[in-house]
Amino acid sequence: MANSNDLWEKKLQDPSATPVPLPFEFLRAITCDFSSEQELGRGEHGVVYKGVLPSGKFIAVKKLFQTHLMDDKKFQNELSSLMGIKHQNVVQLIGYCAETSFEMVNLQGSGKHIMDEIPKRLLCFEYVGNKSLHYYVSDGTFDLEWDMRYEIIRGICDGLHYLHEKCRTVHLDLKPGNILMDATMVPNIADFGLSRIFGDKQSRIITENRPGTLGYMAPEYSFQGVVSMKADIFSLGIIMIEIVTGRRDYPLTAIPYMEHFNQDGSFQNISCLEE
Repeated sequence: MANSNDLWEKKLQDPSATPVPLPFEFLRAITCDFSSEQELGRGEHGVVYKGVLPSGKFIAVKKLFQTHLMDDKKFQNELSSLMGIKHQNVVQLIGYCAETSFEMVNLQGSGKHIMDEIPKRLLCFEYVGNKSLHYYVSDGTFDLEWDMRYEIIRGICDGLHYLHEKCRTVHLDLKPGNILMDATMVPNIADFGLSRIFGDKQSRIITENRPGTLGYMAPEYSFQGVVSMKADIFSLGIIMIEIVTGRRDYPLTAIPYMEHFNQDGSFQNISCLEE
């Protein structure tokens, strides 16, 4: 097993290689069977674990929840968005796993067992281990130097410009929690689970499914389902406000954007707030 793992690590270390398919057992081994002690974080679609390669080098392993694998659209969408991306401000995909096994499972606690198809879908990324931007803009102290804030904003802009112009990709969930900081505070855009890829002549999409994070979603996307690169620019603007001020308020108003929403997620008429 050790020699086999060394071989897989060698493939991962080739900087010119495209992301490689990896065996599930290899990913299980380097995450200590997906131990909670190796957990880096979790989101709506899966859990991210720290993988330790035989050399001691770290990688990040994202394991998608089974509930999101009824079809492969989310996995295929994120994988398609990340293939071939190489930019210093976008987290780099280095490998993936798309295996399926057949296992005997208990049929809803009835005591009966059936043979079921179990998909295993994982994504492997370079390890960016200095927390997310959310940690630095929401800890209450907000002691980043102005030069550092400027460099962070510029890095996010560079990464987003690359995604839009070179990859024709709209992220759709740009927020501080999805921007990872490296040891030198260089920002890396991450988590492409909601992203959309546009054709060469395509400028927008209309969708009925509108997932995202309230407070960062562009109004035309949130309420009308309009997907365009402008949606990411709106999110970027909110992030810039947070980086500069430490708050998520709109300029020239004392009403935070989030307060325009009711607790059930419905939108509150702004004119009512102004009366």
